[in-house]
Amino acid sequence: MVAVGGGHGQAATLRAARHYAGSLTAVVSLADDGGSSGRLRRELGIVPPGDLRTCLVALAEEGSVLARAFEHRFPDGAVLAPEPHGGGPAGPGAPDSQRGHALGNLVLAGLLAVTGDVQAALDEAAALLQAAGRVVPASAEAVVLGAEAACGAVEGQTAVMRTARIRRLTLRPADPPASPAAVAAIAGADQVVLGPGSLYTSVLAAATVPGVAAALRRTRARRVYVCNLRPQVAETEGYDVADHVAALAAHGVPVDVVLCDTSGIALGSPTVPVVDRPLAKANGLAHDAGQLAKALADLVG
Repeated sequence: MVAVGGGHGQAATLRAARHYAGSLTAVVSLADDGGSSGRLRRELGIVPPGDLRTCLVALAEEGSVLARAFEHRFPDGAVLAPEPHGGGPAGPGAPDSQRGHALGNLVLAGLLAVTGDVQAALDEAAALLQAAGRVVPASAEAVVLGAEAACGAVEGQTAVMRTARIRRLTLRPADPPASPAAVAAIAGADQVVLGPGSLYTSVLAAATVPGVAAALRRTRARRVYVCNLRPQVAETEGYDVADHVAALAAHGVPVDVVLCDTSGIALGSPTVPVVDRPLAKANGLAHDAGQLAKALADLVG
């Protein structure tokens, strides 16, 4: 099984898939530019590590103390690295403090510096966490997300997330090379799951990398889109399930079936088959891993 996207929604899919899938791969967007990931991306010139870390933790052994430590976030003002003599930041290109960073982001930054290769760093981190699957980037380099919307053009994942009535998603560079590991995983999959997660800034941010989109069109796997439980302000404000499907199709991303829970989002008239089942936790705010696992297992093949 291959999960495509980014963020906490993709992590929910990975936790669910552990219940039924024999082989797991997460294909993760490298468009994040906010928070700790954005700072490390700007200060160190590395790929944003946050979504990669979240997927690694989701695949880690249940109850892992190290996985919990990866998610530990240092409070604002925390400075771990002593300044070199004469003041200034701790070395060329180093961030001036660890304030607000998740430990796992810093570990990935260190592994990237040592290995010089994104996939090698991810595989080393997966080994540390005894991960039940592999995490691979969607693209071979970080990308800048943009959008054409009713308000005009915006650039940056954070800006796109805050934008309504998006007409078209863009990437810079426009044709970033896809990760060979991502393309190979999709080609060999029995099931590819897109979502849940932010439609434009997580799912499409990964799926519109040209090589990934082409692999999704070629694969013989069943392509399942797991719709969000409710519209997301402002990115998909006013959307129903059919609008999600239409946005995927408009960006050249095909799906064979949609899995949704219409207790919090209207269905509309999707152009692909729909499986509508209770999928939410009791609080209605996130997908229940057990319910999602049962529904996805039924859609294999």
